Amino acid sequence: MIDEIRVKNVALIRDAALMPARGLTVLTGETGAGKTALLSACKLLCGERADATAVREGEADLVVEGRFFSAGGEDRVVSRRVSADGRSRVSINGAMASVGELQGAIGPLVDLCGQHEHQRLLKTSTHVGLLDAWAGAELASALEAYRLAFGQAEAAAAELRRIQDAGSASAAKLDEARFVLNRIDAVNPQEGEYEELVATLSKAEHAEALAVVSETAHTALSGEGGAIDAVHRAAAALDGAPAVDAKFGELAATLREAGFLLEDVSREARSYRDAIEFDPQVLEANQERVAAFQGLLRSFGPRMADVLEKREEAASLIALMDDSEERLRTAQAALDEAEETLLAAADALDDARRLAAPRFADEVNEQLAGLEMAGASIVCSTERLERGQWTKVGPSQVEFLFQPAEAMQARPLARIASGGEVSRVMLAIKVVLGRADEVETLIFDEIDAGVGGATGLALAKVLTDLAATHQVIVVTHLAQIAVAGQAHYRVVKREAAADAIPETDLVALADDDRVHEIARMLSGDASGTSLEHAKEMLAKAHG
Repeated sequence: MIDEIRVKNVALIRDAALMPARGLTVLTGETGAGKTALLSACKLLCGERADATAVREGEADLVVEGRFFSAGGEDRVVSRRVSADGRSRVSINGAMASVGELQGAIGPLVDLCGQHEHQRLLKTSTHVGLLDAWAGAELASALEAYRLAFGQAEAAAAELRRIQDAGSASAAKLDEARFVLNRIDAVNPQEGEYEELVATLSKAEHAEALAVVSETAHTALSGEGGAIDAVHRAAAALDGAPAVDAKFGELAATLREAGFLLEDVSREARSYRDAIEFDPQVLEANQERVAAFQGLLRSFGPRMADVLEKREEAASLIALMDDSEERLRTAQAALDEAEETLLAAADALDDARRLAAPRFADEVNEQLAGLEMAGASIVCSTERLERGQWTKVGPSQVEFLFQPAEAMQARPLARIASGGEVSRVMLAIKVVLGRADEVETLIFDEIDAGVGGATGLALAKVLTDLAATHQVIVVTHLAQIAVAGQAHYRVVKREAAADAIPETDLVALADDDRVHEIARMLSGDASGTSLEHAKEMLAKAHG
């Protein structure tokens, strides 16, 4: 549930705050005042894709902040910042977060139903998701089993195609594979061997020179009259004078420490010399092997991993050709088994949907009756598709058909439903889904499009009933809906000077201000008659 939303620099909004009621909150205002910008801000908090064009002109970034309370008692404070260059930053309870984490934390709590949702309802592909969402757990397990079986069948079919493609490989490809395999196996490279040889070969090629260097260093340090003896003699000379000047004692101690270091270097040089093994035959063999490796790299590289991968590909192709019939039988058997499992899962999923479809339609039709659409109904049909048309969504097409009257034939929504009818069908579906899922806040953008009069009153009643169990926020142009709100905000666009950018304000209305706004919605002005009518409507709605 939304406790508060603050919006800065979104479209025409410079700074606005919305504190919706726990039940029904209405947003009203002239067309073009900026109501859509508020909904865009809500979408950003739900984790939808950021659009840099939403940043108010002349500003570096936009910021949307919200405080949410969940039914489980968990509170969240979230923030979304979008810069003019498109970069987006998210925080949840003061900690940095990703957009995906924002979607997971806030997205399930809020359902935004805008005009584009009405258009989505006209796309048959969206209907199955609505039915599945309503059916919930009773259908979810069947859908999960079907998706698992579908994926396994797809993988089995792909493996069969791979074996069939390999089996039809030309003689030239087979000869090439045998050449590659023989060429690489003649060298028989082992993983990591080339890198190890390259690392040690340089030392082996310079073994004699390294032996001379290490021996020369050892002799210069430890040989007769070497540096170590000279340092010890100097330290002994200095040791005789500390009684006269303490500085000589310090110098002698430093020389002795240096002597210890020189002795360590001398030992290391001697050990290095003693460890050198120079075998011309081993060196020559290693040089030849490195050259062989480099030949493979030129042909199949540039990395040794590429060489080994080429070998595996060639060996796999040859094996497939040599044992193609057995592999084909095995792959076909695996596919047949996967298809049997998929068929059983498809039947179970269809059974679950066929069971849920009429119950879902009945609940939606009950809502439609309360929306001044008595006699009109939807029919939730399921039609099994050919196997080649199955998708991970299911083996059948689910479609909502619209029946304007009992005596008329049910047809696709897009063909016969008017804009107002589609809006009311969408509202009825959202009400039904709202009862079934865990969504706590429902936001409707101009759900009253194309309706008025008695239908407006019916819409207001449905929204009021829904607000008894959910937080509902509605953008509306109908006074019948506006008077039902427990909280009422007016979106006002303030015109600026010719060289300035207009600003949109969000004003909380109460008492007289609300009466004037309802009067404006009724007649376009605040005349005495319209004011009296507005007072009557508000009194009736909240009496």
